[in-house]
Parts: sequence; C-alpha cells; structure tokens
Amino acid sequence: MTNGIIPTSSTSTLVARRSTPRTDPIRTGPIDTVTTSVAVPATRRAARDADRAQVKAARPGAKKTAVSVVVMTLTAGLIGTMALPAFALNPSSSSNGSSSATAALNSVRANGAQSVAVGGSVADASVARDDYTTTLPVVKKVVTPTTTTASTLTASQSAAATTARASFAASTAYSGKTASDYLADPSHPAFSLAAVYQTALKYVGTPYVFGGATPSGFDCSGFVMYVYAQYGISLAHSVPLQSAAGTTISQADAEPGDIVVLNNGSHDGFYAGNGMILDAPKPGGRVSVRPLWTSDVHFVRFGIK
Repeated sequence: MTNGIIPTSSTSTLVARRSTPRTDPIRTGPIDTVTTSVAVPATRRAARDADRAQVKAARPGAKKTAVSVVVMTLTAGLIGTMALPAFALNPSSSSNGSSSATAALNSVRANGAQSVAVGGSVADASVARDDYTTTLPVVKKVVTPTTTTASTLTASQSAAATTARASFAASTAYSGKTASDYLADPSHPAFSLAAVYQTALKYVGTPYVFGGATPSGFDCSGFVMYVYAQYGISLAHSVPLQSAAGTTISQADAEPGDIVVLNNGSHDGFYAGNGMILDAPKPGGRVSVRPLWTSDVHFVRFGIK
C-alpha cells in the first residue's frame, strides 16, 4: 500500500535511518522499532518556504489573542469607572441599606443643634433698609457724656479765655465819631484822592473785626466807608454796593485812594499804587499795605466824575 509519495534517494535514506533499531546503552537487547513516514521537502528552498508558511499561519492567532486581552482590560476599567459615581452617591449602602456611619451622621443631623445663650443686657433693635427689615441684637452701652464747661478748663486756659474776652471788649469800645457823624459834619471838606489815601494810612494797625466800622476795629468795607465819610461821601457797608456806587476805571488810570474790588464781590480796599492794596484783611489780621494777590479785580473811583 502506497501513501501517494514518490520516494527519492534522499527520502529513502532518511526513512532508512529512522527505521534503524536503537540500542539502549544499558540494555543489551533491541528496543521497539519506530517507523515514521515524514514528508520532507525535496530541497532546502522548499524547506525554508514551508517554515515561513508555518510562521505566518501562527501570527494571526497571537495578534488576535493580544487584541482580546486589551479589549477585556479596557472593558473592565470602563465598567469600574461607571460604578464609582454610584458608589459616591451612596457610599454607605450595603446589603441591608444602612451602615453605622450613616446612622451616626443622621444622629448628628437630628441632635446636633447648637444653642446660644444671650445675656440680659442685650436688647432687640429693629433695623430697616428699603423694603427689607430684620432684627439684630444690640448690646447696650452706657456712654458717659463729656462736658466742656468752664469747670473742666485748666487755670491757664481760663486765664487765656478771660484775656481774649477783655481784648475783644477793648477793641469794640469806641467813643469817637462814627461814619454817620462825619457825614453830618465832614472833617475834610476839600476832597482829593491823595488826601483820602493819607487819611486811610492813619489807621494802619487797626485790628480786623467782622462788621466793624470804627477805629476800634474794621472789616474791609467798613474801613472804606469810614474813611470816605470824613470827606462827606456816603457809602453802604457792603462791597457790592460800594462797587456799584462808583465809576469803574482801568488799572492804568487808578491812583492811590481809588478803590480796588475783587470781581467776586468778596473784598475791597484802597489802591496803594504799584500793585499794592491798603485794606483790613481778615480775622486775626490788621489794617496794612500789602501786595495785591490776584488780577481778578476791577477799580472804582468816588468823588471825581
């Protein structure tokens, strides 16, 4: 009986070799003879082609195995990730639906209310803003009022206050002629701007007194009114009214004895020439000649048309 393989010389030699009885190095008798018929490629190139075919046949199986392992790993990780949120929502869930941690948490929620003790000195004060109202606790605080009376002043402070009052009383004490007296009987019938200015210089050093119109104390318009009254010229005790009563002139035409008036109507005085003014300045000051500090002024003349 043939197997369909045509033996060649090399095939016969290989079969013959494998059919040769083997002898055991220990045993002296022959062992079973194994006869194997193997199809061996006829040439070396054929043998190499056969080996390559076997390797190619084995590769797809290994690749499929590796892909299967990766897919199973990813699937398991995805299922675990999807299960985490559910566990986080109910970490204490168990087979019976409760745990000791859940029971402790519920106990704290039910019985853990805090209490605040409010002292008897606290009162409710209603607070309102727009359409919203609320009640807030306000702690009552006793405030001792601080008094500033003469009894709390030191001896030196009291003496200084007394001296200031005496000085003010002396500055307002005047028994001489007033502006009205001079208007009724002018002391200088002959009028000139130079004479007016020289009369005004006599009062340098007179203290400033708000509303003052005598040599005991002048304010700005009271000073101008008092000097011009001595020349029979009647002026109101007011800066705007004095400005309106005269004739406005340019600074180039102004002479000492003319009146310089701030444009905002807050102050006036005698023009002293060369950009200077003779005036009763402000509280704490005295009648003096000083530089004119602003150009926002105009000049007014009285007695000469």
